[in-house]
Amino acid sequence: MAMCRYLVADGRHCSEEAGEHDLCHWHDPHRPHQEAHTAEALEQYVRAGGLCHGLQLSRANLAGLNLVNKESDQGFLLEQCNLYRANLRGGHLYGLRMKGGSLMKADLSDTNLQCATLDDVNLLGIRWHNTRLDNMQTGKRVMQDRKGRRERDPKQAKVWFKEAEETYRDLRKASEAQGIFTMSGNYIQQELTMRRLQLPFWSSQRFTSWIVDLFCGYGEAPMRVVLFSLLLIFICSIFYFFCGLNFSGNHLIYRPDAPFEQNAIFLLECLYYSVVTFTTLGYGDFTPVGLSRLFAAFEAFTGSFTLALFVVVFVKKMTR
Repeated sequence: MAMCRYLVADGRHCSEEAGEHDLCHWHDPHRPHQEAHTAEALEQYVRAGGLCHGLQLSRANLAGLNLVNKESDQGFLLEQCNLYRANLRGGHLYGLRMKGGSLMKADLSDTNLQCATLDDVNLLGIRWHNTRLDNMQTGKRVMQDRKGRRERDPKQAKVWFKEAEETYRDLRKASEAQGIFTMSGNYIQQELTMRRLQLPFWSSQRFTSWIVDLFCGYGEAPMRVVLFSLLLIFICSIFYFFCGLNFSGNHLIYRPDAPFEQNAIFLLECLYYSVVTFTTLGYGDFTPVGLSRLFAAFEAFTGSFTLALFVVVFVKKMTR
């Protein structure tokens, strides 16, 4: 009996009986998988320990497929499997692990993908209608995102980024439909990042989008606003420390010949003044002099804008 000649680079090989093209039923890309019993046969093959690397299941009828591994904490692992346009409606894929391969345009309607891991898998054009996505992992970046960042040809990179944007948008809509707003928040950040990377490199739109991402993560990262505020307050206090402030008619400024304690106290006073200016509470006992006026005006304007931004971002995040 001839054996399937499918061989993995690490030495693993398939032990199934070979068919017409010296490949078994599961590794032959020319074999159709439209039979009603295909899902059941695949379940038996996977549970029996068959080689789950490079399975050719394009357009396969796998409705109701059950690949829940009840005998282990880890789900079954499918590597480099082609499930292009596969019918996986109503499947039970809890904890399934996929590494590489494609689910492009597959139908995952009513499928349970809780705790599944889809790492470096082509997720473009998937039907996510009523799919359970709780704790599903798709890696730090989807496949098209990674390829676009590595691509040296700007035109091809733009194509990858456009596909990545569509993939992130579909994932965001699917997670929102399931009420998983933490997940959808992450995907909307990635979606808008992909949209930014499609813009001309030196365009004002791309720079503005980058600034919004840097300061608040497109409205999904309120802690970035807090960190920016603290950084701005500290930097401005350093400027006040060296440019000087006026206190009750006395000009206070850093003096190298002054005692360390005196300069340290003045630095703390500059920090206090910076906080007061940032929150637009008024100058109080301290008033800026010289270049300090320029920094104070800039900090006051930026502070009022940043506080409003934090309120908007925080309320949006919490209400979701």
